[in-house]
Amino acid sequence: MRPATLAEAIQRIVDGTPQEKVLPEFLDTFYLAQTAESRLAAIAERPVQTGDRKLDAFVGAAAEYLARQYQLPAIPEWVFEPYRFLDRAWHVSQLDEPAMKEYLAFTSPAEFRSRNIFTEERPLRRARAKVA
Repeated sequence: MRPATLAEAIQRIVDGTPQEKVLPEFLDTFYLAQTAESRLAAIAERPVQTGDRKLDAFVGAAAEYLARQYQLPAIPEWVFEPYRFLDRAWHVSQLDEPAMKEYLAFTSPAEFRSRNIFTEERPLRRARAKVA
């Protein structure tokens, strides 16, 4: 069963379910939600701190990104907590090439760049996603 909230998804990761399984399932839940209120409810609750600095920052970036992309009525305050930001750059790529790092720095959405996370232009895309 897909997690109903981002907080539930992160708890599943902490409990041992691979994030490669849980995060896409959560995104399906979010993207299939019918209203802005149900989308906001899916990200409103503060996820537990995982101890993985990159994951904690990524989760904050993802929630802020989704709230802005879908023009939700609010951005949850928890996304701005200090541990949701990285001190060092993280280039989310399997290629450790200068050209790839430059590309990611250019294409990363602001919600990710502000946290020192450099990723592709649409980092949370899913086949089912509808752009608001």
